[in-house]
Amino acid sequence: MAAENDFVKDITKKSVDFSAWYVDVIKKAELADYSPMKGMMVIRPYGYEIWELIRDQLDRMFKESGHRNAYFPLFIPESLLKKEAEHVEGFAPEVAWVTVGGGEVLEERLAVRPTSEAIICSMYSKWVKSWRDLPLLYNQWANVVRWEKVTRLFLRTTEFLWQEGHTVHATAEEAEEETLRMLATYRRLAEDYLAIPVVTGLKSDSEKFAGAVRTYAIEMLMPDGKALQAGTSHNLGQNFAKAFNIRYESKEQKLEYAWQTSWGATTRLIGALIMTHGDDSGLILPPRVAPIQAVIVPISAGNWQETVLPHAKKILNELKAAGLRVHLDDRDSYTPGWKYADWEMRGVPVRVEIGPKDIEKQQVVLVSRLDRKKSFVPWNGLAAELGSLLEHIQAELYRRAKAFHDENTRPAATYDELSEAMAGSRGLIKSGWCGGRDCEAKVKAGTAATIRVILDQPDATLGKCAVCGQKASHTVLFAKSY
Repeated sequence: MAAENDFVKDITKKSVDFSAWYVDVIKKAELADYSPMKGMMVIRPYGYEIWELIRDQLDRMFKESGHRNAYFPLFIPESLLKKEAEHVEGFAPEVAWVTVGGGEVLEERLAVRPTSEAIICSMYSKWVKSWRDLPLLYNQWANVVRWEKVTRLFLRTTEFLWQEGHTVHATAEEAEEETLRMLATYRRLAEDYLAIPVVTGLKSDSEKFAGAVRTYAIEMLMPDGKALQAGTSHNLGQNFAKAFNIRYESKEQKLEYAWQTSWGATTRLIGALIMTHGDDSGLILPPRVAPIQAVIVPISAGNWQETVLPHAKKILNELKAAGLRVHLDDRDSYTPGWKYADWEMRGVPVRVEIGPKDIEKQQVVLVSRLDRKKSFVPWNGLAAELGSLLEHIQAELYRRAKAFHDENTRPAATYDELSEAMAGSRGLIKSGWCGGRDCEAKVKAGTAATIRVILDQPDATLGKCAVCGQKASHTVLFAKSY
């Protein structure tokens, strides 16, 4: 058996090489692995269990607001994809095509779903006939394929899992309300469940979704100073309705084009979790999305299987009955110390230790993954104490992430200040912007930073464009991004 903690020593220090640390943690914690197909990953059970918890919570939120799930085909005929010109132009470089099926050349190429607006809108044109049919509030859980040149586990892969909502409304106001409602849903998921603070706002025209009138996003700041777009909500206006002839008869018996939205979040959220909360020992998972919230480790001394294990099993059953996700590590081929390091590396929020002396005192030892602080808790009332500790960890993870986010969001009034920030510790850099594409392009070309969001509340102290010096029409956040 390998020496205790050897596998943890193999994890590159986060402060030394952030990218290598990220990959090491994913592979050591068995979240995902590289597949034989370049650019595509295999999500292993532990990683998929995290996704299931995120997915199920988001699904509950969707259903609370009246959305229903449906499923649409993976393959999209080329003629459908081409119906909305801006849309197809935006996705063309990333589309994978099927040209042969069953040994025969197809009469029409089929796109492997890069997103589903085209196929879904073709069906909506059949289903929407009257104002009585609206709104249509549908969501799809699916996989998509985008032929990426540079890939990274969870953050950007050729195939990934996501949800995509597609709704149809009678008025522009209803569509905008829906777009903002779903943006708020993503924010709630990120902050309340993933413990990651976000900033929300409008995308610039050059950064918006192809075919949308307006795109809103939630942006996260990662520990290396780069931004991560973690969810988007698009107001499609009537662009797709006109391209696909989605019309309805109004109450006034007039034929009107419908108004639409689409919105999505992906398995990239797992990458955000890893980067935001992990440390040199591996993962730290927020309790609300941790597959295992607490692991019970019996101290294997003497005839522990006869003395300690029965009590550990009883505690396991009581904690599970209280609705907690708990695992009992009763493996006899590893020492307790090895198990401690293993479960810390996998990010389990709390370790529950129990040995012969604890049985005498009818207590357990709770160890927090945050700081390894120990607390001695009686068996009586253990579920409540453990629940309180999990809530403390959840809140503390958010507090830490928010402190980092705030400390690394700072202003830059000039192009030189902006360039200096991007050459250094990076972060979310708040600047004035005149709204000109040339100024936006100059920043991207010179610093590799892009406008992540246009802020809802302008900063009066940034009244001039950081690039050209003219009057600013917007306050924006610039950042390098994933």
